[in-house]
Amino acid sequence: MKTLVLASNNKHKIDEVKQILNNYEVLSLNDIGFNKDIIEDGKTFEENALIKAREVHRYLIDKNLEYTVIADDTGLCVNGLNGKPGVLSARYASDHDDKINRQKVMEDIDGKDRSAYFKCVIAVIYKDGIEKTFSGITEGKIIKEEIGDTSFGYDCIFYSNDLNKTFGEANKDEKNSVSHRARALEKMKNEL
Repeated sequence: MKTLVLASNNKHKIDEVKQILNNYEVLSLNDIGFNKDIIEDGKTFEENALIKAREVHRYLIDKNLEYTVIADDTGLCVNGLNGKPGVLSARYASDHDDKINRQKVMEDIDGKDRSAYFKCVIAVIYKDGIEKTFSGITEGKIIKEEIGDTSFGYDCIFYSNDLNKTFGEANKDEKNSVSHRARALEKMKNEL
């Protein structure tokens, strides 16, 4: 079984990636002993994904570990907010507080175009240093109230056009069949 290092310690993300890449062993940052904070100061999803992947790749080289690294940057883009929160999705209103971020989006979107999409860019750095990126998008709209599981990001206010329900109402298999991350990972998996 091939091993990949996912540049994350986010339990939801790790579980989702492991489920989609079920024929790979997926290691987290904790698994490889990486505990530095990575400053994501890119202006695009692609830049941020590459920042994370490069940092972890350098760490692996220093530790003489030969793994392929994958890193993603993901966010919600609301058309009525000119693409915001975008790359600032995790800290749109406050630092990594999902409920406050959702409330800000719902306040800011009032009276505007509610169509939205999630975008994910996955950066891959192979053992030999070759870099590639893959992107995936899933479209929907922002609803006026939280529906379903509120434990993960914007899922409970994002109504999926594919599923005809919020991501918060969807089970893991349903979400992973249409999610932005799943679509980017499928492209990556075909390449791997």
